[in-house]
Amino acid sequence: MSDETEQPLIYHLIELRDRLLRVVLVVGVVFIALLPFSNTLFSLLSGPLMAHMPDNSSMIAIEVASPFLIPFKLTLFLALFISIPYVLYQLWSFVAPGLYKHERRLAFPLLVSSTALFYAGAAFAYFVVFPLVFAFFTGTAPEGVAVMTDISRYLDFVLTLFFAFGAAFEVPVLTVLLVWTGMATQEGLRAKRPYIIVAAFVIGMLLTPPDVISQTLLAVPVWLLFEMGVYFSGWFIKQRDDLSDNSAESPAASYKPMSDAEMDAELDRIEKEDKT
Repeated sequence: MSDETEQPLIYHLIELRDRLLRVVLVVGVVFIALLPFSNTLFSLLSGPLMAHMPDNSSMIAIEVASPFLIPFKLTLFLALFISIPYVLYQLWSFVAPGLYKHERRLAFPLLVSSTALFYAGAAFAYFVVFPLVFAFFTGTAPEGVAVMTDISRYLDFVLTLFFAFGAAFEVPVLTVLLVWTGMATQEGLRAKRPYIIVAAFVIGMLLTPPDVISQTLLAVPVWLLFEMGVYFSGWFIKQRDDLSDNSAESPAASYKPMSDAEMDAELDRIEKEDKT
């Protein structure tokens, strides 16, 4: 393999490494900043459950190291959760140069909206789903049974719900992408609406705890978000067609390969930054 084919690959790998290091650094800084408040953060997370716990009851820690490890684990997840916009920005900066101009103009709004929808799904779980689910669970405990939830299992439970609702709220983005790439059409998706509703309740059954309340609270938003995605997919298709007609510029046509001297200078610059 010649140097002309190897050097661009090396350059992109170095760039990918640098962006991954920046992501790790940002997540680490946020984690260190939040670590002194780890116990307070866990108290806030357990608030929806504690509000419905019986009087004179509390959560318990079964494992010896759980009082330290569980808040630590929560802080790490929260640091990653807060850093998601920066992570996606680094991903976008790495991928965007390889896209057509009209693809960049349409992909960026999808990236921003997917981030906002994930946060919205997590907020919906915390402020709407948690109070209803925990009120149901604690209210149905048999007489003589003390409700004392282990903090480790509680954290696993709420993280599962956060991920489930965050992922479920990405349905509009997925719907737009299906129509945008030509894998489906607006008319075809509307015709499959009954199957989508059934699939939404199946997803709610698989991703949430085995109770009707949380399943319904996930299935109904998924269906409504699907309808929103179908509606907005028409706008994205129109924008794609307009931009495709007005822009025929290809990344390959605008790309100017680096000379050997320029590549050596770039590698020297990256090595000096690493040393400093």
